Amino acid sequence: MPKIHTNGTRIHYLQIGKGPDVVLLHGLGGNLAIWFLRLVDELRGRFRITALDLRGHGKSDCPPAGYTTRDMAEDLAGVLEGLSIGTAHLLGHSFGADVALHFSILHPERTDRMVLIEPGVAALLDYRKSDKWVGWDYWVGKLAEFGIEVPPEKRTDAGFLLRQTVHIPIQFGPARGRPRNIAPLLKLLDTTTILTDYEKVAGMTLDKIAGVRRPVLLVYGESSHFLVSYEQLKGILPVFRSYLIPGGSHYGPLEQPEMHVEPLVSFLLSEDAWGLLPATSPAPEAEPASKEAYGG
Repeated sequence: MPKIHTNGTRIHYLQIGKGPDVVLLHGLGGNLAIWFLRLVDELRGRFRITALDLRGHGKSDCPPAGYTTRDMAEDLAGVLEGLSIGTAHLLGHSFGADVALHFSILHPERTDRMVLIEPGVAALLDYRKSDKWVGWDYWVGKLAEFGIEVPPEKRTDAGFLLRQTVHIPIQFGPARGRPRNIAPLLKLLDTTTILTDYEKVAGMTLDKIAGVRRPVLLVYGESSHFLVSYEQLKGILPVFRSYLIPGGSHYGPLEQPEMHVEPLVSFLLSEDAWGLLPATSPAPEAEPASKEAYGG
């Protein structure tokens, strides 16, 4: 069970494959296993894959604090240092995509291309705090499918809903239908600052995002309840290509991993990532430090 000690905690990781480095970052409440449903098998023949359990998740340590995207971006920096990885492509889902984006702001020289799947971004949180956000209905409806009724006054209480969600059986992969191991998830929710840290901008302002000068593939499901973030980020990110997964939801890497393979591989392996970007995206302010740094 390999772990790297960084920023006062131990981060669990798995590494497999050969080629340019790609780092995989899962979402809130998940773990690195999500990538092994399909994507790792598709990527391992072309890339060296390093998948992490974020702090507090999976087999990583669960300290009481340090759960902002900035904290976790610095965890990532420590892991890359410990594994002697100079630069890497970053592939993140949901909160993991936020961590990847924050890492690119703090460490642009160590970031190659980024695949951001369903980022939410704390600086855009107000768009999802409204009681009219479609995600609340989705969440409450999903709980109702398993007989968990949500009182009206708790309908927009993310902490309450997360604590109820841990009682839903596993939904994807070979363990589908089995009960979850809820103790680690409840420990994360009840003994750490993750619920408040998750909402902190922690320096990743919209102005900082607008200054990112790395090629980005922005991926959302066309039925995602996070499309409000998609629309906002399209107007903020300076250099990007976007892709909507047909029929996809916020949980695309779990529900439809096969639908992500072609756009991800095409983006990461193209000789000229800048040439893949839409004509409406502004050109980078400066050429990359070296063509090699972008997989060329």
